[in-house]
Amino acid sequence: MPTEAPLPLKESWHRRLYLPAYTVAQAARYAGTHPQTVSYWHHKGGELGPALPGKEQGQLLSYMQLVEVAFVATFRRLHVPLQKLRRARAYLAQVFDFEYPFAQLRLKTDGYHILMNLQEVEPDSDLQRLIIADANGQMAWEGLIGERFNEFDYDQQGLAITWHPRGRQSLVVIDPRVSFGAPIVHGVPTWIIRGRRSAGERITEIADDFGLQESDVIQALEFEGLKEAA
Repeated sequence: MPTEAPLPLKESWHRRLYLPAYTVAQAARYAGTHPQTVSYWHHKGGELGPALPGKEQGQLLSYMQLVEVAFVATFRRLHVPLQKLRRARAYLAQVFDFEYPFAQLRLKTDGYHILMNLQEVEPDSDLQRLIIADANGQMAWEGLIGERFNEFDYDQQGLAITWHPRGRQSLVVIDPRVSFGAPIVHGVPTWIIRGRRSAGERITEIADDFGLQESDVIQALEFEGLKEAA
């Protein structure tokens, strides 16, 4: 498979993809895992080193690192060994010359060929079982991995630029181009809505102030863990 150099970042907002913006606790909550687990992926791993290298102790995660956390969390829920994920990521980074290969579109659209090449470094890889073929011989990801890919919108350069962390049925999105990548509902950060509610304001008042529906506010509050919103 030919090596592909990363495309130039033509848009100024692309730089935001790489700026520290998320705590480990936030990344864990958005990805559906635990802060200690995310820290382990970045800083532990014994002699083999971390599964997601490049993060310094105490440093916030960038949006690209956040996306990789989301995918590693899903692979781990499918019981793919961390050692094999580590090797797969290193291989993809070398072949495609990308710093954050799990955040690239090609892993979604060309999964079959990627996994075939992974046999060079991971014979009988557990990743292989996650690929299925339909009646026409087309290849696709199965189960949770396919669902995770569907949570993201990609730009023409293959970057995962918008995340629907609770699925496309939810209004909550994370977009590094809006509100510095904070989770939002119709452009309003969910943490602001949570703060207003925690201060004692009524849902109807919050909705009126931001031009939202009450159901929008409730979704934002539920994402922020305020179950009394319902």
